[in-house]
Amino acid sequence: MNERILEIVKLADIVFWPVAMDVKYSDVEAFPDGYIDITFFNGSIRNSEQEHMAKMLRKKSQTLVAFGSCAHEGSVPGLANLSDARSILENVYLRNGNVKDGVLPKPDSSVKEGTLHIPVFYDTVRTLDQTVDVDYYLPGCPPPVALINKALDAILGGNLPPKGSVLAPMKAVCDECPRKRENKKISSIHRVYEITPEPERCLMEQGIICMGMATRSGCGAQCLKVDMPCTGCGGSAPNQPEVGAGMITALASILSLDMAPGTYTDEEVSELISQIKDPAGIFYLYSLPSSILQRKVMRQ
Repeated sequence: MNERILEIVKLADIVFWPVAMDVKYSDVEAFPDGYIDITFFNGSIRNSEQEHMAKMLRKKSQTLVAFGSCAHEGSVPGLANLSDARSILENVYLRNGNVKDGVLPKPDSSVKEGTLHIPVFYDTVRTLDQTVDVDYYLPGCPPPVALINKALDAILGGNLPPKGSVLAPMKAVCDECPRKRENKKISSIHRVYEITPEPERCLMEQGIICMGMATRSGCGAQCLKVDMPCTGCGGSAPNQPEVGAGMITALASILSLDMAPGTYTDEEVSELISQIKDPAGIFYLYSLPSSILQRKVMRQ
């Protein structure tokens, strides 16, 4: 928010802000229910401490906003849903040699001073609204300052939209992008470091997977203006079921033989698809926990 924070502190008392204020959990627990007018909750739910905070702040707040892609859709931490808690801990603490005795972290440990407690590390990363009731969503990683300011204007002016609304424009990022689309055939698919793109031409048509057509706008297409593709942090565009499925559908339509007869041969389609590296990390970078898939099912 930059200097606008000075305006906010004149209009509201900030009662809990962990990165800037020394407020204890017990202080918040002592608040009457509904004491906080509005809470901006940042972060996904990865462990028991985060779940406790989500439930406590929901109880103490009249309005709860999922602030940023982690709270909104799970974001990058949500890619851990491709594994499970034990596999992750074993990789970090055993295979990478971070402990000498091969002991994994556990929630309760006995020491001479008593019992130490640390948060329970869950198998599944969840979004905020998979844990508690959420009133509004402010997307982005991080949310663009312009969107934060518009949300604050709506809050301070008493002009918030209906509950459940995403506080961002209805259009897709492609609608904000200044690059030219010429509907040209994609000859090959590249990762961003493999080519230097033409500055005014659609990145998708240059073979760089860009999630802009399936992602909600509000960011001003900032990434695209510096030759980086949209990676989907704004969440799904209103006409898409989810970012990943929407983008896969869009890509399928581009390569579809039915919609564009003769444009691509079967062999060309197969070759282009094979060039997409790390599809989960591309199509579900910010949204795996909130997607249709949600997680990989682990079987012993």
